[in-house]
Amino acid sequence: MAKLKQLESFVAVVARGSLTAAALAEGVAPAIMGRRLDALEERLGVKLLVRTTRRIALTHEGSAFLEDCQRLLLELANAEASVSAGGVKASGHLRITAPAGFGRRHVAPLVATFRDQHADVTITLNLSDRVVDLAGEGFDCAVRVGDLSDSSLVSVRLADNRRLCVATPQYLKRHGTPRHPGELAKFDCLSLSSEASQTRGWAFQVAGELVHLKPGGPLDCSDGQVLHDWCLAGYGIAWRSTWEVESEIAAGRLVAVLEDFAAPPNGIYALFPQRRHLPLRVRLWIDFLKHHYSQPAFWRG
Repeated sequence: MAKLKQLESFVAVVARGSLTAAALAEGVAPAIMGRRLDALEERLGVKLLVRTTRRIALTHEGSAFLEDCQRLLLELANAEASVSAGGVKASGHLRITAPAGFGRRHVAPLVATFRDQHADVTITLNLSDRVVDLAGEGFDCAVRVGDLSDSSLVSVRLADNRRLCVATPQYLKRHGTPRHPGELAKFDCLSLSSEASQTRGWAFQVAGELVHLKPGGPLDCSDGQVLHDWCLAGYGIAWRSTWEVESEIAAGRLVAVLEDFAAPPNGIYALFPQRRHLPLRVRLWIDFLKHHYSQPAFWRG
């Protein structure tokens, strides 16, 4: 308990700028606050603060130690809040990253809703298709779609993601409907161009085996959103993720074809760095995503 008081006093003195102000806020004498700081510095064997009659300044060691103290005290407060009778209350800053297309559709709207429910949490959302280094770049959580590479990150599977061949009803009425993946060569297929990352092509389950095809067509593009738009405009068949086309299928704007040959699903994941104690705001955010992503109506919306 004495060690905890020392840490709390150290943070309070820095935050308020003086021993007197910190002591007044706690309702103790300034001398008590001073003795706690002395004991803390003696125990650590370093000088944390330079104290004069006019001001208090952090030493280099004190500045580094302050960040650790603030994080520890915040995590303690979050842990207490999570089991208190008054319910759960998260605070602090949450940094999230997600793929650009998926993030615009299915992360950004939830960020705003989550913030409405947790007014003491501030949030930064980074949308990028590159693989962000969470620990190195200071992110709390990443949302990623697809197969995960080996990593030291902790992953939580939030939902399944399948890939489907889709086209507009009008296109299928004009050109017919493929009954087998091998027939795709007869149709206008909207594919990612060769410089894009989808190098293996479209995946199908045929006779119990996973096969990859690279169907061609008059249009290809390195951007998946463009392929999606072309497909909606009736220019051909596209192979898209269910997260991208589920709402259009539900509305009748797109029709899924070759569903009997769809490859097994991959996943939508939340990833976060290895930590002994995950901050409450991160745990609540992951639970929030899991709740929404588990509802079929969410994807059809």
